[in-house]
Amino acid sequence: MPATDRPIRADSARIVADVLRQAIHDGTYRGTLPGEDDLGAQFSVSRGTVREALSILRDEGWIRRGPRVGTEVIARTVDHGLDSLRGLRETLSLHGEVRNRVRTATRLVPPPIVAEKLGIPRGEEAVYLERLRYLDDEPISLDLTYLVSDVGDLLLEQDLENEDVFPLIEAVTGHRLGTSDYCLTAAAADPHTAANLEIATGSPLLLYERLTHLEGGRPVDLEYIRIRSDRITLRGTLHRD
Repeated sequence: MPATDRPIRADSARIVADVLRQAIHDGTYRGTLPGEDDLGAQFSVSRGTVREALSILRDEGWIRRGPRVGTEVIARTVDHGLDSLRGLRETLSLHGEVRNRVRTATRLVPPPIVAEKLGIPRGEEAVYLERLRYLDDEPISLDLTYLVSDVGDLLLEQDLENEDVFPLIEAVTGHRLGTSDYCLTAAAADPHTAANLEIATGSPLLLYERLTHLEGGRPVDLEYIRIRSDRITLRGTLHRD
């Protein structure tokens, strides 16, 4: 028999916080949130539960509360789609200017696991890029990229500061990209990543591994992308088979 007990106040507060957080993400609430009484009526909870939910969002850095200004939204994320194969600049073009600071661009012998995923022999060189990526003036991701050498060598001659890797690959090879295999996990920011992304060590990150193939199926690009979870929301549409 299913449980029928009402959720305890702490559970109710988390439920309210989850819904409000997503409403901030998608732009439903901009500027200020409704008052405590209005939110209590919307969620059928007490003012105490609403206050507890708002405290959760305040501690996470989404809102600021004041006696005369109410509850202000002070942070939002922008959407990065998961159902189309696009680079960051292509994806976020409507949200601001994306630029890159290229920290490393070189040839090296990749780890055997990387070589296997790219389909190159062990001991053979690949091109390695490390880019710190900004949306306007705020760092939002640290991208580590391995490229097969015949493609990567051509990219080293391109404008990596201002262009996405994906359209550059298509331009230099004359072939369209086909598919990407990706894996998304959670990670805590190590001191090096935290310093580059201007966040506290241990802050939550999205760690995105993506292996991209040309249209014919050849793997050419393997990325390990550390994304600020307080600034980027990964969003997509799923279809049931």
